[in-house]
Amino acid sequence: MSLMITDECINCDVCEPECPNGAISQGDEIYVIDPNLCTECVGHFDTPQCRGVCPVDCIPNDPSHVETPEQLQEKYQRLSGLIG
Repeated sequence: MSLMITDECINCDVCEPECPNGAISQGDEIYVIDPNLCTECVGHFDTPQCRGVCPVDCIPNDPSHVETPEQLQEKYQRLSGLIG
């Protein structure tokens, strides 16, 4: 499942550079996560890196983008060019 950033975000800028897929960007008011690019760091790390650095704990799972670990792995492979 993709992650999301809630309105508790304080725009501290620490999550964006941690994302290995470039899924995090500045939105209109707070940072946002592109669900098409978010793999919860599957394929790169054991845990989502953005969550580890977030000082306010505002990065939960996105219930509108539910994915299995297998789907996240396939997305990682597709984004990495490992599969077409």
